[in-house]
Amino acid sequence: MINESDELKEEYERLSHPPAEAQVDFGITEAVEDGKVKDIHCLVMSFPYSNGGLAVPLPSENQECFLEGLKVLFKQAGFVPRKLRLDNLSAAVVKARSRGEETIFTDAFRQFSMHYGFEAQACNPRKGNEKGHVENKVGYVRYNFFTPSPVIKDLEHLRSLLFDQCKKDHQRLHYKKDLIIADLLEEEKKYGLALPDSEYPVFKQSTVIANKYGEVRIDGALIHVPKSYHYGKLHLILYWDDYKVVSYNGETLSKGPRLYMNKTREIPWGSILKGWRRKPRSIVYSRYFPYLPGRIAYYLNIESMKLRKERVEWLLSLITTHEMQEIDENFYDLLPEEKRFDSSLDTSTNHPYDVDWRVYDSLQPTVKESVHHG
Repeated sequence: MINESDELKEEYERLSHPPAEAQVDFGITEAVEDGKVKDIHCLVMSFPYSNGGLAVPLPSENQECFLEGLKVLFKQAGFVPRKLRLDNLSAAVVKARSRGEETIFTDAFRQFSMHYGFEAQACNPRKGNEKGHVENKVGYVRYNFFTPSPVIKDLEHLRSLLFDQCKKDHQRLHYKKDLIIADLLEEEKKYGLALPDSEYPVFKQSTVIANKYGEVRIDGALIHVPKSYHYGKLHLILYWDDYKVVSYNGETLSKGPRLYMNKTREIPWGSILKGWRRKPRSIVYSRYFPYLPGRIAYYLNIESMKLRKERVEWLLSLITTHEMQEIDENFYDLLPEEKRFDSSLDTSTNHPYDVDWRVYDSLQPTVKESVHHG
């Protein structure tokens, strides 16, 4: 007698795997960076024919990271698979296959696949067995390469470690064919597609408008973009690891790492100083004033607007060839002789460039505290 529940069970069909066909999927694991545990999104590509696998760490699973990860994996493999099976990732799929309708891929992924020449195959909804090989490989990578969690310097360091681990793993025997995985991968390469002469440029471009504070929303956060408020519309260009804000006449107004890279951004002191030159009264109220090194903050915090402008001009003359911290550290050497005045030498004269560095030295801890902590 057959139970009704048994009739509802679906029997999986064992799939055959020709050479040069691959599967891809993301898996989340952990690494330790700067003494802290960090989530790592690993894009894993597996080759069912040879049982080989490769993995690349990425900061996110968005479209830019996904396509950049595929580029890296193709390069590591040394060829492009003829067919690439994937889940219905939002980075690649707009609408999953349904009864009578084929999968609709994103324009960016479709153009990417045309550039590299592979055929994309999205799994049917809720049919994880259709990419079961890569799901197993994701677990294999996690338990063999991330236990315990590796200590890394950055993603580039982890990428190198993972590639070395995968290459070593390819020296073991295939679980059925009694051949070395590396040799089977080399055989697959003969059936694969050659890497194109040029890499596909991965980026996403959109139009943004700055608010009245000169801020543009990037990855959910408001980022100050100097001079942006003077323009109506701006181009926001997102790469997998950084961004760029460009005016419609092609001027780059701001660039830096995306927030999920957890890196510091350079403060655009050149643009800021030009704004301070036009509005010297705003200097001590500026959002950037607390970020000035101690000597320079003390030097600019003077009542005379004329002197403020002159001192900003002096900084502008140096900032193109020196870092702001460097100017602060070499302040006395860089300061022109006519401006090197020590009030201790002549207390009877109110020199226009008078800076009493004895006062600064006595207040230095307080000044530095206010500068760094606002």
